Amino acid sequence: MDGLINYFSSLNPMTFLSQLPGNVAQGIIWGLMALGVFITFKLLNFADLTVDGSFATGGAVTAVMLIHGAPVWAAALAAVAAGLIAGLITGLLHTALGIPDILAGILTQIALYSVNLNIMGKANLPVSYRNYDLILSASDIPHAIVIGLIFSVIVIGLMYWYFGTEQGSTIRSTGSNPAMSKAQGININVAKVIALSLSNGLVALSGSLSAQYQGFSDVNMGRGAIVIGLAAVIIGSVIGEAIFRKRMNFIIKLSFVIFGGILYYIAMGIVLWLKMPTDDTKLFTAVIVAIFLAVPYLKEKSKTSFKRVAKQNLKNLKKEAESNA
Repeated sequence: MDGLINYFSSLNPMTFLSQLPGNVAQGIIWGLMALGVFITFKLLNFADLTVDGSFATGGAVTAVMLIHGAPVWAAALAAVAAGLIAGLITGLLHTALGIPDILAGILTQIALYSVNLNIMGKANLPVSYRNYDLILSASDIPHAIVIGLIFSVIVIGLMYWYFGTEQGSTIRSTGSNPAMSKAQGININVAKVIALSLSNGLVALSGSLSAQYQGFSDVNMGRGAIVIGLAAVIIGSVIGEAIFRKRMNFIIKLSFVIFGGILYYIAMGIVLWLKMPTDDTKLFTAVIVAIFLAVPYLKEKSKTSFKRVAKQNLKNLKKEAESNA
């Protein structure tokens, strides 16, 4: 009992509040990555594991270009281009060579580990704000939050516009019903390649911003990125649908992906504030994702369960009996 009292007395709420802005900034950056996951997971119905590698590729390309004197905007654009190429490779492995979607992503992810090592020349490269003019940095968290939100608004606006165009609609159609889309004359293979390229381009942009924010690029910085991206997408989707229900349109869905990334990092901040073992953070992430993945299924199941139907039928019979009486 004394140990429990000592544990709770050691938890200082001000410590958590002081770390909250940093959690928000990281959540926004990773929320941009989750928008890339949203394209493949929600729109294309494609389980793309490339993102673990392309996220680190974005950071690696940014770090190397900054070290060689390139301006930060050029480094960020190069990171996006590298991500586009990574997604293109996954798309071609799947469409041109017939490799299953999950395996195609895994193959590209594995290859990118070596590619990233070759890009950087070693496992870790520092890009301190003291030496380079960065877009954002953890040294100025309020500025990082503002810049992250600006990027989010621009990316969401561009995605809203693009997926309303004819080409964007073919991607959404391909994900919803590939057979029908093919019957309508849509080249679903081209649609998949474009979507995968755009997705990993966004992921690499997030990796570029993340490397600048934390002040270094690491070959392992993208490990588990797909799980974090899924967490942001699912958390945002569940909360958005709970608030807006049938009024939840496409732009609200995109906005709640960013919100899901923020909530995920706040949740991780709470876990660390509670002094949980840092070695178990991946376990906590998996539990959070599993819970939010299960919520829509269990909710839908409760609406159509035999028990619920039987209860409703019993109510109808009682009403009928009362009216006959």
